[in-house]
Amino acid sequence: MLSTSDIKKGRKMAIDGQPFIVVDFQHNKMGRGGAKVWTKLKNIKTGQVLEKTFNSGETFEDPDFDDRKMQYLYSDNEGFHFMDSETFEQVQLTEEQIGDYKWYLKESTEYKIMFFEGQPINVDMPPSVIMEVVEAEPGVKGDSVSNLTKNAKVETGMNVKVPLFIKEGDKIKIDTRTGDYLERS
Repeated sequence: MLSTSDIKKGRKMAIDGQPFIVVDFQHNKMGRGGAKVWTKLKNIKTGQVLEKTFNSGETFEDPDFDDRKMQYLYSDNEGFHFMDSETFEQVQLTEEQIGDYKWYLKESTEYKIMFFEGQPINVDMPPSVIMEVVEAEPGVKGDSVSNLTKNAKVETGMNVKVPLFIKEGDKIKIDTRTGDYLERS
């Protein structure tokens, strides 16, 4: 059993049968009353964020979460297909479950898939990925003092704003949380 004293950022918990991750929390003790724990929770399945306050000492069931390394195989109109490299078990995630992470998935690459009660619900994407530039506009310098950028398309079809010196064939690091160019690799 989990209690309110176990709440911290990044903690996964199940409330009313739904999987949540703690985004933020704050313990609060006022005068004579009991302590309260204010939390900001993100639903792992839907992405919905809600704020919830718990009384100190409240308990929760231990959630049935499981993370497995799985290889990304391919996508089709049914969804995104992954395979466990050890058991060869295949699972499928829908486009709603993957969201914008679809732009960072590369075939034959291993990702951590989060399971809740035996069902795949989410991909645990690393903070950054390295992609190859397949299309880049020619860089044109002008009379400018600020940083200049141009559009480039990476191997998954995503468009990224990159500095002028990036050309086709370069490998670049992209932030998976924002989709921004980080550096050339």
